[in-house]
Amino acid sequence: MLKVAVKKLPKSEVEIEGELEPEIFESYFAKALKKIGETLKLDGFRKGKVPENVLLSKVPESRILEEMAELALAEHYPKMLEGEQMKGLDVIGRPEVSIIKLARKNPLGFKIRAAILPAIKLPDYKGIAKKIISGMTDAEKNVAVTDEDLESTIMDIRKSRAPKIHMADVSVDDSTPPKPSPEGRASSPSEKAGDEVKSELPEFNDEFVRTLGPFKDVADFRAKLKENIKLEKENQLKEKTRLKIIEKIIDESALEVPEILIGIELDKILYRMESDITQMGLKFEDYLKHLSKTKDDLRKEFRKDAEKKAKLALILNEIAKAEKMVADPEQVAKEVAAILEHYKDADPERARMHAENVLTNEKIFQFLESQ
Repeated sequence: MLKVAVKKLPKSEVEIEGELEPEIFESYFAKALKKIGETLKLDGFRKGKVPENVLLSKVPESRILEEMAELALAEHYPKMLEGEQMKGLDVIGRPEVSIIKLARKNPLGFKIRAAILPAIKLPDYKGIAKKIISGMTDAEKNVAVTDEDLESTIMDIRKSRAPKIHMADVSVDDSTPPKPSPEGRASSPSEKAGDEVKSELPEFNDEFVRTLGPFKDVADFRAKLKENIKLEKENQLKEKTRLKIIEKIIDESALEVPEILIGIELDKILYRMESDITQMGLKFEDYLKHLSKTKDDLRKEFRKDAEKKAKLALILNEIAKAEKMVADPEQVAKEVAAILEHYKDADPERARMHAENVLTNEKIFQFLESQ
């Protein structure tokens, strides 16, 4: 039997405190041991084939107890949410779980803090979208590709493909003062006085454009490049318009954002930041030292951004409910298949939730743009 007490907390959160009876908690012992054994690597045994008596001698009891608690709460948490005490409370996001009693043949004591859907007072979002779109000037809507756009992009491509030629020991007139190095550019050790680095632009001809991709000739390349620049300009305009609309809707909405949701968004921001730094071949700890900051400092800095992201998610969810919008199941299935193909270890359920969220949000933005 499961005994729980539910307490409402400020800022749209609840605390669920309870105990799982000893007999029920103990029933997870074999399952927990089996699960640990499936991932444990031991010399002389194949993964998942370690005998129970060997597992018991090698795995600390505390590790088994933690796994038991995780399995037990994963199964019983949804039942708690369906209980009488949780009626009318719509729990959202990941809960924060604290184990307060953990021992064999004893009750499992726990506290769970969870966010609940706050009351959201939406503004006239359709009116806001209509006003912003109708108020756009012809200059803002203009996505024409000029000759200057085209030539500038072609020059950038040629520069990116230019071979660098190092000219050493070039004779320099002593009466000529040395040219200052460009701002922000550090000289390499090989660049001695009198050295010069030149780059020779490749000729823009049929042969050159064929090295860039499946282009027949210069005319074909120019036509396709013009289409790409136009598409990029259209996307930039769309993103700019969407940002204006949603910023205004956020500003005029009234809601209290649960602290847990802000924390989740902060975790995402820092995770992405750490991933980017690691991909650059740097250690995140070294990067923080260079900035003379801690992770807590960054969390304080990014708090407003995280709060805004959490607000946006809640507002879009509320608009979807008001307009009865759901993602197309076929599109969701395709998106999930693509995610699982690209990320082999992804959790299918989380991939489905992500796909539904992205596709529903796209529907909402298209709906706002059509006003």
